[in-house]
Amino acid sequence: MTTPAWQGLRESARAELKQRDYRQTSLAERLATTGVEVGELVGADRTSVGWIPGVEIFPRRIYPQRHRGFFGEFARRGEGELGRIGLWPRQWATATMFAGTAKGFHIHPPSVPEGMDAAEWFTKLFKESPENFGLRPYDREQWDAMFFVQGTVEVLLVDERAGLERRIMRLLIDGDDQRGPNNIGLVIPAGVAHALRAEGARDVIMVYGTSTSFDPAFEGRIASDIESAPLPEDWQKYLNG
Repeated sequence: MTTPAWQGLRESARAELKQRDYRQTSLAERLATTGVEVGELVGADRTSVGWIPGVEIFPRRIYPQRHRGFFGEFARRGEGELGRIGLWPRQWATATMFAGTAKGFHIHPPSVPEGMDAAEWFTKLFKESPENFGLRPYDREQWDAMFFVQGTVEVLLVDERAGLERRIMRLLIDGDDQRGPNNIGLVIPAGVAHALRAEGARDVIMVYGTSTSFDPAFEGRIASDIESAPLPEDWQKYLNG
């Protein structure tokens, strides 16, 4: 920067100066770049924000129980958002992420009918018949349905399905220990890469259901090196002899 306010600095320092951009951008732009608090998306016009087809975000209400803690429902079979889209998980699990850690991008392969072009199939599912949930092969591909009990987590979603626009959704979601509009349920389709990282100083506890039983063969990894904790260089050198 060369404005008079910075003339008291060395020229080399001035050359390195940058200024934060405080301009207010659209919801769609923030969703795909810097990220948004997920409560902003509840009730948003999906056609105008670059929503990934098949992703579902629905509000959850957390009930405080004085002197004890809190209680929050996720879903009832055949009711609510999961009932609407005809999804009920076959397997349930929990996971804990320590503060400051992350789960790298992973993705589950979508099922395409034999003899059918993948792009044509996804066009049929999500563009031509988006409300015909009976077409979705939940029993042959892994969809994830999740919520968070504790902490704040940043979730990144990338649509990698053939024939669909490569869209990105970057979300900040609060656990039940922080009651508010960012307590939501999230559904992630097969073919959508997803990564999570703990935000802040609290551990993250998540609960998630999958439409199929876990099979390592159907979990692909993309840019997941962050999950490995490399030893210090000198330690590794010593171990290598």
